[in-house]
Amino acid sequence: MTETAKSPKTAAFDLDSLTIAEIQAGLSTGKFTAEALTEACIARIKALNGKYNAIIFENPEALESARAIDRRRAAGEALGPLAGVPVVIKDPMDMVGFPTTAGWRLLYSGTGGVDLMPATDSPVVARMRAADTVILGKTNVPVLSHTGSHANDSWAGPTINVAVEDRVPGGSSAGTASAVAAGMCVVGLAEETGGSIQNPASAQGLVGVKPTIGLVPNAGVVPLSANRDVVGPIARTVKDAAYCLDALAGYSPEDPKTLASAGKIPVEGYAAGLSPDGLQGKRIGLYGPGWRDQPLCPETEALYAQAQAVLRAAGAELIEDPFAGTAFAALREPTHPLPNFDARGMESIAYDLECYLRRLGPDAALKTFAEFAEATAAENPFAPGGVLSFMPSLPDFVTAMENPSRPPELPEFIALKAAYLQIFDDVFAKHALDALAFPQMRQELPGLHSRQTIQETTVGELNIAGLPGVTVPAGKYASGAPFELIFVGPLWSEAHLLACAFAFEQMDCA
Repeated sequence: MTETAKSPKTAAFDLDSLTIAEIQAGLSTGKFTAEALTEACIARIKALNGKYNAIIFENPEALESARAIDRRRAAGEALGPLAGVPVVIKDPMDMVGFPTTAGWRLLYSGTGGVDLMPATDSPVVARMRAADTVILGKTNVPVLSHTGSHANDSWAGPTINVAVEDRVPGGSSAGTASAVAAGMCVVGLAEETGGSIQNPASAQGLVGVKPTIGLVPNAGVVPLSANRDVVGPIARTVKDAAYCLDALAGYSPEDPKTLASAGKIPVEGYAAGLSPDGLQGKRIGLYGPGWRDQPLCPETEALYAQAQAVLRAAGAELIEDPFAGTAFAALREPTHPLPNFDARGMESIAYDLECYLRRLGPDAALKTFAEFAEATAAENPFAPGGVLSFMPSLPDFVTAMENPSRPPELPEFIALKAAYLQIFDDVFAKHALDALAFPQMRQELPGLHSRQTIQETTVGELNIAGLPGVTVPAGKYASGAPFELIFVGPLWSEAHLLACAFAFEQMDCA
């Protein structure tokens, strides 16, 4: 942001660089109040959201939430770990008082559709409230979060990339990334099925954490695949992302798969292990055809070489293409007619939507997948030309659609996931790896309305295997488009990946 973009209310805060630690210090010393900070963020939203279209629903209770935090602090009451921190929520996450539209005009009364009004918050929204954040609003997404590149087809219109305005903003968490990048908030909740955290974070020069599946509950979030969907933070710094992950992670009775996270979360939190020495002595695997037989463009190669030099300077030992000689790359199979996206595991969408609709409550406008299909028949997403028209090509889709009230077995997806994890673990053991560090994209961002997609390096592999990844800024292309690394590791290795990303961030190469 430029100085001219700042209103008088924002002048007391550097909203483009403000961190959670600075907020905690400022509130505890009385330097400022939660109310004043919230007012500054609201002023920033009013000044810039018309341009970037990041937030589609503003929360009218945000200021009162901030005032309540100030009153409780003055009274000496205990406050949550993120007290007063301004956050935004991705639209598909249920939040009481707001329709969950999934970016689709057919799911919003303001554009002639039906409103899905949740009776209760999704667990991740409830955890943000319990942490005493100030929720500023909900953010824009493409229809049914179908793309990792943009939000151009949202009923609310396109979201613009704050870092480079003529390029795609990344998706589907486009609005969350733009809100963070524009200083409208400090952190935001995002969700990924196929690149929807890592792509927008990398597209806008931000930190994104795509967690291990099962670390963070995703009940109460419009699903594309319960087998792949994960919720995680987008932030401006690694430490802020870690603080947010601390608040999000852990078991929820609403999402049984999160039981697997028991014993996998660092007792002192994800931020506690961050150190400038986090890469010292670490063995880091590099991108190559053993992982995916898609070469980097020349400018990406040059930027990646610079990033490797930074990794070495930070004390890391780099291992060339550790997946060479394995069958890892051959497991990838783009789903027809998509040229680059492997959608296997998404066949369960009908059952997953049925479970999601059931959770909305007895007064929900749609309660079953059959009712959902009827209400959206005018734009059947699975039909030719629909946003999910690739799904009928998936091996177990037809069987899964026969009875949306029963969970499908998905034998091919289960075998594929097992194969990915076996090779991944074998490679890490053979080379004694601590992490991988890849360019998150093979080439720079396409144009906003080019109809081209982000050429990522890890979407599909991470989403099918359920592996975690952390993106971190690592430079810029000549055009000004961000270049980022993504640190990837075994299941439940978020703490180690955050430590690597933090140490890299401290080298200040972005």
